[in-house]
Amino acid sequence: MNNFGQLLRLTTFGESHGVAIGGVLDGFPAGVEIDEGFIRSEMQRRRPGQSAVTTARNEQDEVRFLSGIFEGRSTGTPIAFVIVNSNNRSNDYDNLREAFRPSHADFVYDRKYGNRDHRGGGRSSARETAVRVCAGALAKLALTRLGITVQAYTSQVGEIMLDSDYTNYDLAAAENNVVRCPDSGKAVEMERLILDVKRAGDTVGGVVTCVAKGVPVGLGEPLYGKLTSSLAAAMLSINAAKGFDYGNGFASACGRGSQQNDIFYNNNGCIATRTNNSGGIQGGISNGNDIYFRVAFKPVATLLVEQNTVTRNGDDTTLLAHGRHDPCVVPRAVPVVEAMTALVLLDHYMLDRSRRALFL
Repeated sequence: MNNFGQLLRLTTFGESHGVAIGGVLDGFPAGVEIDEGFIRSEMQRRRPGQSAVTTARNEQDEVRFLSGIFEGRSTGTPIAFVIVNSNNRSNDYDNLREAFRPSHADFVYDRKYGNRDHRGGGRSSARETAVRVCAGALAKLALTRLGITVQAYTSQVGEIMLDSDYTNYDLAAAENNVVRCPDSGKAVEMERLILDVKRAGDTVGGVVTCVAKGVPVGLGEPLYGKLTSSLAAAMLSINAAKGFDYGNGFASACGRGSQQNDIFYNNNGCIATRTNNSGGIQGGISNGNDIYFRVAFKPVATLLVEQNTVTRNGDDTTLLAHGRHDPCVVPRAVPVVEAMTALVLLDHYMLDRSRRALFL
């Protein structure tokens, strides 16, 4: 299961400390102008080593395209690309050859496959998300032609959270600080918390909120191909993601139908809703409003303090992790959330166009 999507299908390959990681994006529409400068900027948003609140691993994440692009435009054939791993320090992980890191994939990979790549987690490493960001950047380029935009931001780190919903912020301002929060005051608090946690050898989690604008009515397939189902699957496939909700989400359980329903009205000849508690999706299908959702991320499992664990043989031992790790995954998860959203939306747009009634 290294493939994602239906008509637009991404296959990824590679390990954290292998020679390279990469992907093949199949089904991408022909004729899309490929802005490599934009792709490079998206990769820079995710790459390690960009600030004091991220891992010190210093990968440049330069993308080399191998196929599917000719004279600056997509050809409609598979787009293949590679990203060379140039700054891995595999010796940092020698003490993990026999010991299992708590709350990591080490144990389950070992039991499922009978072996594992202990260097940085191998295939289970968040390093793989660089491939998703590249593919997502391509999807964003196609969505821009359709008038669809995707913007995510950090809405919570630890106990520090934004006081208002996305409509009260300039979401572009999220790129003005290292934690990617559109509230400059909260951003300072979040950064201070992450650095305090980092100094203690600990980690902290948080929440990424994502907003998609310009999404037309009709994206999503009943019953098992709902847009919400696809978004949830995409978000929960990201490393350290622990929860997903959209619209009013779990808060809906506390209210009444009379408070939650989005009332329809005639807006100058167009049907619209007075509120958007549904988060732009009803019955699993987009309704034309902004789509917004949240993804909760747990604290990174690798701590720079000693922890109790066991070896492959079940013997008690202690483990002190080495290497370079994020004290908080949330700031670098923002472009990953955007990338997966863009892939889902473009895939569903293509599915919708393939299944529309002929004479509508």
